[in-house]
Amino acid sequence: MVISATAAPPALACRLLGFDTATESSSLALVTPQQVLTLDAPGGSQASTRLLPDIRQILMQGQCRLTDIDAIAFGCGPGAFTGLRTACSVAQGLALGAGKPVIPLDSLMLVAETLRASMVAIGADTIWVAQDARMGEIYAAPYRWQGERRGRWQTLRAPALYSIDALNAVWSIGAPHALSVLAGSALREMGMRLRFVAGPVLEEHAADSRASALAQLAISLWQDGIALDASLAVPLYLRDKVALTTAERDADRAAKAVA
Repeated sequence: MVISATAAPPALACRLLGFDTATESSSLALVTPQQVLTLDAPGGSQASTRLLPDIRQILMQGQCRLTDIDAIAFGCGPGAFTGLRTACSVAQGLALGAGKPVIPLDSLMLVAETLRASMVAIGADTIWVAQDARMGEIYAAPYRWQGERRGRWQTLRAPALYSIDALNAVWSIGAPHALSVLAGSALREMGMRLRFVAGPVLEEHAADSRASALAQLAISLWQDGIALDASLAVPLYLRDKVALTTAERDADRAAKAVA
C-alpha cells in the first residue's frame, strides 16, 4: 500500500490526522502545513489489525508526531458495526493519550465529498447518498453543496436506516428537487429497486480518492471550529442490534433445551 501526496496543504495551517473504516475500504489522511498525505487501503476485517500500523506509517512519512497533531478526525458512521467501533476506539484512545480533540466525520457525507466534483460538473447541488446496510436495508441521507464557504455541506435530512420501500416512499412524498443526484454502494445491490426520479445516478468510478475527500472534510470542519473533547467520541449506530452476544446465544440455546 502506497501513501500518496494528493492535495495542496490547507490555506489555514493545521495538522490533522484522519481515518475512516466504515466500509469495505480503509482511508487515512495526514494534513500538515506542507502537504496532505493519503492512503486508501482494504478495510473490512483487516481494519482492526491494519489501522494502527498504517497510522504509524503515515505519521512517519509525514515526519509528524502524534503530539504535533491539532485534532484527530474519524468516520463516526453510519456504517459497518465493527468498522465504526474500530475507528471510534482508536480515535478516542489516541486523542486521550495525546490530549487532543476529535472531529467526528459523517461517513455518508464522506461519500458525497468523493463525488462533489462530478456532481458540480453536471450542474447539481444536492446528492442523496444510499449505502448498502446489508439485510435488505440502506443507510441514506441527502446533502447540499453550498460552495467554498463556512459549512460547505448542508445536511438536509439526518442519516437514517431505511428499507427499500421506506426510502422510495420518502422520495415520493418529499420528492428531491431537479438538481439532485443519487450515489452510493446500495446501487450495486438494489439499483433497479430504487425509484429515484429526480436526477441522474453518479457511478463509483467517477469518485475521487476517499482518503483525499476525508482530508478535505477534516480541514473544512476544523476551520469551522467543529472539534470535540475526546471523551465525547461516539459512533453513530443506526441499527440497535446487529448480533447476539455469546452469553445471549448460550441463554437462547438453554431456553430452547428446557422448552
